Amino acid sequence: MTGVPAPIALTCGEPAGVGPELALKAAANLEGRVPFFWIGDPRHLPRTTDIFEIDDPAEAMHVPTGRLAVLRHDFARPTQAGTPDHANAQGVVDVIGRAVSLVRSGKASAVCTAPINKKVLQDGAGFAYPGHTEFLAHLGGVDRVVMMLACPQLRVVPTTIHIALKDVPEAFTPDLLDATIRITAADLKRFWGISNPRIAIAGLNPHAGEGGAMGHEEGDWMIPLIASLKAEGYALKGPMPPDTMFHAKARDGYDVAICAYHDQALIPIKTIDFAGGVNVTLGLPFIRTSPDHGTAFDIAGTGVADPTSLIAALDMAWHMAHASAKGPTK
Repeated sequence: MTGVPAPIALTCGEPAGVGPELALKAAANLEGRVPFFWIGDPRHLPRTTDIFEIDDPAEAMHVPTGRLAVLRHDFARPTQAGTPDHANAQGVVDVIGRAVSLVRSGKASAVCTAPINKKVLQDGAGFAYPGHTEFLAHLGGVDRVVMMLACPQLRVVPTTIHIALKDVPEAFTPDLLDATIRITAADLKRFWGISNPRIAIAGLNPHAGEGGAMGHEEGDWMIPLIASLKAEGYALKGPMPPDTMFHAKARDGYDVAICAYHDQALIPIKTIDFAGGVNVTLGLPFIRTSPDHGTAFDIAGTGVADPTSLIAALDMAWHMAHASAKGPTK
């Protein structure tokens, strides 16, 4: 990729959720600073006076300031905010596939996904994937991806994600941590321009095991694995005590923190920047970001939904597209 990246493809997500109204708010707030276009049915937007329909993604680079570029994708039915319609489920799935196709063809530089409701897609379209990320991995032709949450002050990666805490020690394996480190380092190079990312590894146990007094995983296999990867040239720290690695001075010492489980990673970032966190999928052959919230059926259509996370997700996708074009710089 050279020159100015192509615009970002924003999927509509669940049309009965907050996605459509947030797309309009994001366009108004960004004022053309991040070129993007929304793929969906204009009937699902709360206002059509603020849209600019396009026939080709390239037109999104020249949309009047504050208006939402819309690449039309007709759905089966109109929608009512807060009330999902199973008849529209296949349209949601098809929009995701269309966005990925546009990125892979070079007509878009990244995919930013609005929230979906998995149950609606499963019931209405026979959606066979646990969630958005697994479907995107399928479309990208990869077997393993990594979830990263990011804000300006912190990037975190949970090695294990949506599993019970009691299952973490068995799922948190040397193979999984090794793959997570490699994928994370590769994409920080590719999409953030960091030539040799500094990666902090959190211990599984309190005080990183405290020499075996509070757990044995650190000594049994984490320390040897980290030493092996450092010998390959990876810039790693750890295993670090999880309770002392997220204050401001500690964060200055690394580019990303890789954690053992979901809450170990998400509690610090949501404490630091609850509204502005961005979900990034690493390991895909394309850029994918997403706001870190759900469909919020309970407030859909009320006008109170906060666009901060979507704006941050679009901003981050645009930054990643530029960094990818330039290559590593530090």
